Amino acid sequence: MPRFGTAMLVVSGLAPDLDYASYFGGAGAFMRFHRTVLHSITGSAVMACAVAGAFCILDRSMPPKKKQSQTTAPLAFAAAFAVCAVGAAGHMLLDLASGVGVQLLWPFRAHWTAWNLINDLDLWTLLVLIVGLLLPLLFTLVNEEVGVTKKGPGGSRAAIVTLALLAAYFGARANLHSRAIDLLLSREYHGRIALSAAAFPAPSAPFSWRGIAETDNTMEQVDVPLGPGDEFDSDRSVTLFKPEDSPALAAGERSAAARKFMLYAKVPFARVQPLEAGYRVEVRDLRFADGDDEPANIFVRVDFNSGMQITHQGFFFASSPND
Repeated sequence: MPRFGTAMLVVSGLAPDLDYASYFGGAGAFMRFHRTVLHSITGSAVMACAVAGAFCILDRSMPPKKKQSQTTAPLAFAAAFAVCAVGAAGHMLLDLASGVGVQLLWPFRAHWTAWNLINDLDLWTLLVLIVGLLLPLLFTLVNEEVGVTKKGPGGSRAAIVTLALLAAYFGARANLHSRAIDLLLSREYHGRIALSAAAFPAPSAPFSWRGIAETDNTMEQVDVPLGPGDEFDSDRSVTLFKPEDSPALAAGERSAAARKFMLYAKVPFARVQPLEAGYRVEVRDLRFADGDDEPANIFVRVDFNSGMQITHQGFFFASSPND
């Protein structure tokens, strides 16, 4: 590790979340900028360059104290950029594993990539990382007990073990996700055949998933338990009937706001509500459970007058009060 190596890893690993500040610009700004600019390959590369350059400047303005007959070379930009790139890549990989995902190819392509393996705050991932921090202490105690002289960098073995545990955990989560999808597609829901399915991890429960099965005229929400001895009962699904085709629904889906939202939503579901002098079309994302107050839970609303002209369209946080 070069000088300031740990600091560069921490800064570059946290810097992508600066786009969370777009929350204060409203739901539309949050949907547009969060996990896009600084979470894309292009944005991450630019950010890594900026952080590396800043630490190179810091290195030259604060040279290390030199011992007699010892010279220290200045921090090289290539080495600093390599460290910052690792920090940014680690952040991106963790966000790819979550249900919200990232726009890897921004600004060239507006496409969200997500593996739907873990929640944004996954307790088991956090536990593995905490164990990784404590392993060097454990190795030191073991070496002292058996009288082995310490060799090599202090945390290298702990880092290898931690990465192996994370890889094994994500591999197991990928297997469970695939099993949940297969199970959802293999069943009928109140006599209806599933045409497609999606599965999202349940908080703090590694063997529980929240499934969405789409039939010809409904969306079925159902818990998918995959633990030992668990049984999946498709008849316990909650049925949401799709809205019938109508001029209001067609106009709502053609609106600019709805088209942008369709790029973001994983499982879009529309509702049409008649108003005193027109219609209201709302499109929500069923990947978020009812009552989920995280900022990423956004929906779009489009209001029309009786002549099917748009009077208002916009994005809203599901957690914010709205009329």
